[in-house]
Amino acid sequence: MEVGGQLERVCADLNAAIEQAEAEGYRLEIIYPADDPHDAILSGTGGTLRLTTKPGAPRPASELPPFVPEFVLTRASEDGAAGRAGMLYRDLIPSRLGGHTIASHITIPGGGPVNDWVHYHRIGFQMIAVRSGWVRVVYEGQGEPFVMRSGDIVLQPPGIRHRVLDSGDDLQVVEIGAPALHATFADHEMALPTETVERARDYGGQRFLRHIAADTDWTPFGGGEAQETGMMEATGGLADVRIMRGTAIDVPPHEGELVFGFVLSGSARLVWGQATPIGPADAFVIPPGERWSLTGGSADFRLLHATTAKLRQFA
Repeated sequence: MEVGGQLERVCADLNAAIEQAEAEGYRLEIIYPADDPHDAILSGTGGTLRLTTKPGAPRPASELPPFVPEFVLTRASEDGAAGRAGMLYRDLIPSRLGGHTIASHITIPGGGPVNDWVHYHRIGFQMIAVRSGWVRVVYEGQGEPFVMRSGDIVLQPPGIRHRVLDSGDDLQVVEIGAPALHATFADHEMALPTETVERARDYGGQRFLRHIAADTDWTPFGGGEAQETGMMEATGGLADVRIMRGTAIDVPPHEGELVFGFVLSGSARLVWGQATPIGPADAFVIPPGERWSLTGGSADFRLLHATTAKLRQFA
């Protein structure tokens, strides 16, 4: 079927349909969403081909949806949907805060080479934190591939080309992005690593950031301690990210938009109105402008804490 000058095929299995189209001489250009792909656009000598398992589903917008604040508490679960490149995605913010933000707990079962390719995203903000295991990645302008381990974090600025190469058996990462629905674009021309190293390059007002937990000191924060990441500087004030620990932590109100927490390890009580126990792989969102705290943190308690300013556009 042809829709708007573009050939469209409705399919039951997107991956199988992509393989068939590639056998016909098409190549993958765009796929979305990453957490549960239902649309792919391919190019060929005869034009473009759209494959979809959900005809009529929303497509990535050119504007960031308005932020819809709410309290969210998502408990740990073994559930995960098959996502892009063989990764399993668990949704940490089911409402997506009005379509504004997505947070995912991602695992790669089995370890070994990852079926990924050089790609980039049209986003306003995107970061990845390793919860456990290891993963080897490579980024445009950042030199040779490197390994990320537990507690390590990267900021992926808008448009930076990158690729996941391989991982260990127990890789778990947390990914946060805005907008919630964004596309993954293949870059068939760029080879990684690139010959030129441009560590301070500006990508839409942001620069690449690699935070290495093992090289970062713990400093006082709210009665506890934190490993600061440098995210505020790298994003030009757009976001702030840290790892927190302690038996009691008082967190000042944040006047921007996202206030997100993910329990990397251990347990504590989240105090927002009333005290609620939280444990490994639990996640929460606090409405902006509201005070909250953590009490009863275990010796191994570690919390990924991320906030964003008021995002209004993306590239």
